[in-house]
Amino acid sequence: MFIVKTICLCLIFWGLCYLGTGTDEKNLKGLSAYPDAIQRKVKNDSVLGPQVKSMSPVASFLSNLLLYTVLLLLICFFEREDGFFPNFWKVLVMGESLNLFDFFVIDLLWWRHTKRVRFTGTENQPELYCDPKNHLISFVKGIVMFFMAAVIAGLILSCF
Repeated sequence: MFIVKTICLCLIFWGLCYLGTGTDEKNLKGLSAYPDAIQRKVKNDSVLGPQVKSMSPVASFLSNLLLYTVLLLLICFFEREDGFFPNFWKVLVMGESLNLFDFFVIDLLWWRHTKRVRFTGTENQPELYCDPKNHLISFVKGIVMFFMAAVIAGLILSCF
């Protein structure tokens, strides 16, 4: 059942990524994940530039930590076990599996090749979207974040 839940989580996450793209307005919400060249182009654009909203990296990390800790805690709640380590490992494996899926399948295979994420005026410049640097940085941050989420969720789950 654990593997099925993890696969479902990955597929739901991909679906949310798909639904969260497709227009300039939707794509602006995830601008920080775009290559630096695209970010500069969008920020300098007379129409899109004023619509750009940024969040501090610390606030973004903490909000993601809270979101994924609660999500993984809820998913693993009914399969909790006695003690910290069994719960910690379960949450860690699920979180890191999602992180790996996000990096390899969504970011490197789908995101870099789909036209849904392209901003107006860059539709015919796919080379601008191929720099994996920001995706790799997000992946490394995800490793740390999911480890922290697993510690927190493992502690909470071991209390019940």
